[in-house]
Amino acid sequence: MYNYDVDGISVLLVDDQTLLRQSLAALLGMMTDLRVVGSAPDASVALQVAEREQPDVALVDVRMPGMTGIGLIHALQTVSPHTRVIVLTTFDDDEYLFASLKAGAVGYLLKTADLDVLSDAIRRVAAGEAVLDPSVTQRVIRRAVQGEAAREDTLQERLTRRERTILRLMAQGKSNAEIAAQLYLSEGTVKNHISHILSKLEVSDRTQAVRLAVEWGLLLGE
Repeated sequence: MYNYDVDGISVLLVDDQTLLRQSLAALLGMMTDLRVVGSAPDASVALQVAEREQPDVALVDVRMPGMTGIGLIHALQTVSPHTRVIVLTTFDDDEYLFASLKAGAVGYLLKTADLDVLSDAIRRVAAGEAVLDPSVTQRVIRRAVQGEAAREDTLQERLTRRERTILRLMAQGKSNAEIAAQLYLSEGTVKNHISHILSKLEVSDRTQAVRLAVEWGLLLGE
């Protein structure tokens, strides 16, 4: 199911709580396919270890003295770019959650997760998947849906009535010359309108513009 090096998945632990790091190292060390290659109490030490060991996965607490876990996620991309980060934290907080994901984390788990969940998350992340704690999954989905809806509304508002008309004619397969003749415009004016439409819809060609317009219902109504 998972693809990783024959020596196992290398893991870096980053947390300012010594007892937690020691416990995690002992527990993960029981897994034959996982190798804890480093343990760090803060971001500074973590970056040194990561640069030396190039771990497959880093378990990072989001709040630590000095550089935060968010800052560390950014910095790891420079010193160990293939390392994939799972945030392991006590904070079930939207601010930390979305900041972590935006910074590049591919996993977000709470410290209440049991060993089986944590070890499986490490394997899945090493295999290229993303993992979220069940308690935060719905919030991520909701934020994504809200963001997409807001983007759609904004794009619709950007198009003028004339541009929507031209987009409908584009969807009917009409050429620039045919659109110009139907709307009593010059062909150059039509080309300018189409250029504006592509820019506003953030696409590179007519086909993409029409597909997007159909998907989002931009061709309905006036």
